Amino acid sequence: PAFEKAAVALEPNVRLAKLNTDEEQQIGAQFDIRSIPTMVLFKDGKEIARQSGAMMGGQIEQWVKQQLA
Repeated sequence: PAFEKAAVALEPNVRLAKLNTDEEQQIGAQFDIRSIPTMVLFKDGKEIARQSGAMMGGQIEQWVKQQLA
């Protein structure tokens, strides 16, 4: 629910997407995802920030906005 809340709040400037690393292990390895949950923020196709650990919806929004500032 926190992820979905943040996704709605950040649209249309930011798009959040989920990846099931159990089903997509190769993609998880490609992005070096070692713990769940992990948020990886991309800008113009390049990783600009990474955060592991659970966050509430407001924390996700704040983290994204801080990284993009």
